[in-house]
Amino acid sequence: MLSRLQFPLFKSLLGQVMLVVAFGLLVGQAVSAILLYQAAEQRREASLVNAIAFRLVSADESTGRPAYEGLRRFDHLEERRAQRRAHRDAIFAERGSKPSAGGNRRWRRLGLQRADTFLPQPGDSRSSSLEEKVSEVLTEQLYGFEQVQVVRRRAGDDPFITSMAKNRPRMRQPGWQDRTIMVAAVELPDNQGWAIARVAEPPRPTAIARSVVLQTLVIFVVLFGLLYIVLRRITRPVAQLTNRVDAFALSPDKAVPVKPAGPQDIRRLIAAHNAMEARIASMLDEKDVMLGAIGHDLKTPLAALRVRIESVGDDRQRSRMAESIEDINHTLDDILSLARIGRNAQAPERTNITALAQSVVDEFDDLGEPVELTDAPRIVGAIHVTWVKRALRNLISNAVRYGGGAQVSLSDDDGAAVIVIQDNGPGIPDDRLAAMLEPFARGEASRNRATGGAGLGLTLAHAIAEQHGGSLTLSNRSEGGLRAELRLPLS
Repeated sequence: MLSRLQFPLFKSLLGQVMLVVAFGLLVGQAVSAILLYQAAEQRREASLVNAIAFRLVSADESTGRPAYEGLRRFDHLEERRAQRRAHRDAIFAERGSKPSAGGNRRWRRLGLQRADTFLPQPGDSRSSSLEEKVSEVLTEQLYGFEQVQVVRRRAGDDPFITSMAKNRPRMRQPGWQDRTIMVAAVELPDNQGWAIARVAEPPRPTAIARSVVLQTLVIFVVLFGLLYIVLRRITRPVAQLTNRVDAFALSPDKAVPVKPAGPQDIRRLIAAHNAMEARIASMLDEKDVMLGAIGHDLKTPLAALRVRIESVGDDRQRSRMAESIEDINHTLDDILSLARIGRNAQAPERTNITALAQSVVDEFDDLGEPVELTDAPRIVGAIHVTWVKRALRNLISNAVRYGGGAQVSLSDDDGAAVIVIQDNGPGIPDDRLAAMLEPFARGEASRNRATGGAGLGLTLAHAIAEQHGGSLTLSNRSEGGLRAELRLPLS
């Protein structure tokens, strides 16, 4: 996924690490928020269950209701209840009054209701999970019952709450009718009716989202600040090293050491690169000295040999010997040129590439070769003029030699100059196209030494394209012939 992102920041090590950490943090915080919400919902449900059970059990103890037959109470609890009832009756006797029969009004004061039947109203929604949990709590508290029904109801639709609100002004607060209440109805044993408790449903937790968002923002600020500092300490020297490697690849004529920075591992990497760069530059310098000596030592006897063959009386033999010496000289020049590519001391110069290609085509036209330039818009870029001319001459010369002519065209493709040279020759077998860019590689009989060339022309053109940061691509045309595409970046 990361590799498909088009933003430059996300293509870097810093951007990708920060993105992965951000994604992991968001996922972790989302999971944490879900778990916190589930825990809050469980606590909310537990508070509802406990409130319902507390009202029912408290009413059983405080209203003086006689224990139902089959009500599972311990004997010592029954004795204590009897003592409390006797004490209460004695107090009422001293006051000259008596407790009210039935105790239903006391139930009303506790927010409970006694009824013979219970039927859900239209609009009620039954909660099976709460019914099961209320049943478990009442069973643990030894509260006798036949069945439990728990429904969710709007407060304004409940007759019992509405009647209570008439005598209790504090219940008539704005919006109380729209609150949600839980109505728990317990069927008492032995056809003694229903005990109905009502509890306001607590609001759902909303502070969790705010706390998680605030927590996430704090973690983002702290974690990303520290992570950015650490990653920049790593990526900055790596970026400097990368830039130096790119520069050294284009111009390896001198070694410029990079200052070690960052963690110890990065410092060791930079030190190793500096040592390697210095060694490569030293080897290239030694190579140039050696090539200069070889060129001098070989060309001097060849020049002397060229003078001596003038004394040969047979004109045919003299001509063949001179041609052989010239072939050796050309091959030697190609070898030395190939070895020196990349060691150009001069910087690229801004040039009209179209005019340069036209000048090369004119050279072949002056020799009477069938070479033409078509589709040539004005293209300007920074190049090494001498090397690009050499590459074009080699490619056009191959097309003329093996295809009988060349068609040259130029185009600007996404910031790169594309020079295409096509011929109508036999082409190259597809399995040999890549090998033809290697030094001293020649194709079939039509491209052997008898027709000229030592197998270095395409290699030189390929090396020149790579020196400019471009490429050379060979392909066979569907209508016959070879197509060579030389791509040179304009900047």
